[in-house]
Amino acid sequence: MVDITNKSTTLRTAVAQAVVKVSKQETITAIENETVPKGNVFAMSKAAGLLGVKRTPDILPDCHPLPIEFTGIEYQIDGLEITVLFTVKTIYKTGVEVEAMHGASVVALNMYDMLKPIDKGIEIHAIKLLEKKGGKSDFRDKFRKDLTAAVVVCSDTISAGHKEDKAGKAIIKKLEESEVKVNEYVIIPDEKDIIQQKVKSYQEQGIDMVIYTGGTGLSGRDVTPEALLPIIERRIPGIEEAIRSYGQGRMPFAMLSRSVAGTIGDTLVLALPGSTNGAKESMDAIFPAVLHSFRILKGARHD
Repeated sequence: MVDITNKSTTLRTAVAQAVVKVSKQETITAIENETVPKGNVFAMSKAAGLLGVKRTPDILPDCHPLPIEFTGIEYQIDGLEITVLFTVKTIYKTGVEVEAMHGASVVALNMYDMLKPIDKGIEIHAIKLLEKKGGKSDFRDKFRKDLTAAVVVCSDTISAGHKEDKAGKAIIKKLEESEVKVNEYVIIPDEKDIIQQKVKSYQEQGIDMVIYTGGTGLSGRDVTPEALLPIIERRIPGIEEAIRSYGQGRMPFAMLSRSVAGTIGDTLVLALPGSTNGAKESMDAIFPAVLHSFRILKGARHD
């Protein structure tokens, strides 16, 4: 199966349809009057759909098992056609489009099975996805495309040339994937005055975000938060919480990180862990959603 461990949990919704076409009006009348020999077609088919949707990953090998937290089934009769509308909701890392289409298919097939003794001309048509919400595509157009960033690696070891930087490069990769232009990439020692000088300089240049990696741990030389907190004008605790929560779900030491997020003027300032995995997972936790902050900073309303 596709690796979804880097994805964030969100509310996911999908609506699918299937169309059952009968060959005579008498069949529709029998359904409405509940005189079909096998029983109540709509109720029985709904029950089949409820059972079927929960078995989707048992049948389709690449589907992830996931919690089905809501299922809604509606029927619309138009002449000799009955449209099945199947809605599925979950709060999870991946969508429920296939589950919705599978559920609609099972409902339609059960209707076929119940109606075939009284109608030999039944057909199933137009099994398709009508709507999906909750994935990253829903938010793709909500972010500005002209954002710039500076990436600052805080490390005595790396700045002295004793170790290669990987965390900064992981951050740059995520920024490029999010269509953010990286204007600056520098490596500096763990010194408060240099850390402060860099962020002030970038803010004055009008760079939209300054991302630090390193210096957020508990050692005596980890001073990035101490350098940034006195000059950050507004902290954004939700970003910090999201980073630690995401990391804690993947390794038990994430709670020890002192990641910082806030703004200086209209510049977003982030201080992320210095380990490669810590930096990458922190970026996965908040990007691209954090880019919405720039619309709010410019006065846009929350959606």
